[in-house]
Amino acid sequence: MKHFIVQNPFINLSETTWNDSSSDDSLLPLSDLRLAVKDLFHMAELPTSAGNPTWLATHPIPTKTSSSVAALLNNGAIFCGKTITDELAYSLNGQNIHYGTPSNPMTPNRLPGGSSSGSAVAVAADLADIGLGTDTGGSIRVPASYNGLFGLRPTHGVIPSDNMVALAPSFDTVGWLTRDLDALAKTASVLLKNKPPKEFNNILIAKNLIDQVEHVKELNIQLQTWREQGRFPKESSVVIDTKVWKTSETFRTLQGAEIWHEHGKWIKSLEGLDGVFAPDIQSRFEWCKTISEADVAAAKQQRQRFTDWLEHEIEGAVLIIPTTPGLAPLFDAADDELAAYRNQLMDITAIAGLAGLPQLHLPVCTLHGAPCGLSLVSSKGTDLALIEFAKTLME
Repeated sequence: MKHFIVQNPFINLSETTWNDSSSDDSLLPLSDLRLAVKDLFHMAELPTSAGNPTWLATHPIPTKTSSSVAALLNNGAIFCGKTITDELAYSLNGQNIHYGTPSNPMTPNRLPGGSSSGSAVAVAADLADIGLGTDTGGSIRVPASYNGLFGLRPTHGVIPSDNMVALAPSFDTVGWLTRDLDALAKTASVLLKNKPPKEFNNILIAKNLIDQVEHVKELNIQLQTWREQGRFPKESSVVIDTKVWKTSETFRTLQGAEIWHEHGKWIKSLEGLDGVFAPDIQSRFEWCKTISEADVAAAKQQRQRFTDWLEHEIEGAVLIIPTTPGLAPLFDAADDELAAYRNQLMDITAIAGLAGLPQLHLPVCTLHGAPCGLSLVSSKGTDLALIEFAKTLME
């Protein structure tokens, strides 16, 4: 499969500030922060391509703006433009055969990570301060790791997902990426309406998952540093056996069924047309339509069992897990290598996804000159507390 690299992650540059606030901008929480918007969010009078020219050609230009985008603009953010996304957000690589693959500014020979690749690259390249994106299966967390950024997937449903192209609604979240925690926290103050932050009484280390990743040595050094600095109130370990819990399999089944429910009719209307989707995206859509009701019922039961167990384990605690199995794959990695890596990746990203939990990526280490890190996960609705805890670690 051939892809081409683009240096500009924007698909539609702004010619206006798009700021409708009548207040003094200097008093607003996001004053002077530049905003890049993933091209899944609708903005009135701007086209939404969802990463696919045929989608663009078969859907009208939006007349309404996503409430998340409007909230950021009305609180002082400066709109820079809409950014490239993987087709219908159904990938974690950041590649797009139609609009190009945004060049990872940290490691140009490696993938930027998707599907919020354009927003991540815009922030990493200092073309924006806030990269607004979505996270269904890891599309904030993965590019955050690959580009050395902070990235938050919030509690599922805590931020409205109106006026945007859905992928799998029971997993879709609105998230964002920044170069520093200050900008991430300011964005959270606008988009999140959680309860006031509380203190966590325990740190849970998923040691078995950390031991499996490529950057295990670097992660253990970072954890030991925090221990020596007294950053952990109390520490214990937990085993999350993703194979026993079937995290990737369960997630992919439920996500695939929802994708076909959302987009199956439109996809079927395109049958007979060549080149509409990249081959890997096309093959996933073909698989989605084969998922049976029995498959979905079994996956829903497994999801509930896993969620009940995990919520009990992390009550009042912060769970530390790796964000990815390792570094971003090389740009010229073979298709079968990328497919195998995707399954390993989703074993990890499905943990928070299945349970609807907030997850915050911290870019705390590098390996062979490439960024990587770890994630903090906590109970539903504790997003602001998670950010405050991250600040104590990163001081």
